[in-house]
Amino acid sequence: MSTKEHLEDSSEELSASQPPLKWLREIFYGLVKNFKFPDSWGVRYREEGQTMADAPAGYITLFWDYFVEGNFRLPTTRFVLDVLDLYKFHISELYPIGMVRIRHFEFLCESLHIEPTVNRFRVFYQFHCSQGFYFLRPTFIDEEYPVDPS
Repeated sequence: MSTKEHLEDSSEELSASQPPLKWLREIFYGLVKNFKFPDSWGVRYREEGQTMADAPAGYITLFWDYFVEGNFRLPTTRFVLDVLDLYKFHISELYPIGMVRIRHFEFLCESLHIEPTVNRFRVFYQFHCSQGFYFLRPTFIDEEYPVDPS
C-alpha cells in the first residue's frame, strides 16, 4: 500500500465538491508582479467559478498563502520537492499551512546548519488527508491527551 493510499484510508471522507477560488484579480496580478513571475510561465487568473481542481491542462493551481505566509518561491527547493515526492501528491493538493510548515522546518534546519531531509522532517510531522487536500500535523500532538496551552 502506498503512503498516499494509507493516508486516504485513515482520513475523513473525501468531499467531491470544492469551493470556488476567491482571489481578487488585483491581488492576483499584484502577486505576479511582486514575485516577478516571468511571462514565459504563462500565469493566468482563474475563470469565474473555477475550483482548485479546474486548472487547465499544463497548469497548476497554487495558493496565495504559499508565497506570502509560507515563503514559497519558484523555482522551489529540492527539499520541498523531496517532501512532495515521498508522499506522492501534487503541490496543489497541499493546504497552505502545510507549505508554511515545510518551509519553516527547512529554515530552522538551515539556521542550525543541518541539512533538511525528509527523514528528519518525518520525525516532526505526519501527513493527513481531509476533503481531498493534504495537511501536516505535528507528531507530538496527542488528540487523546491534548497539551494544556496555559
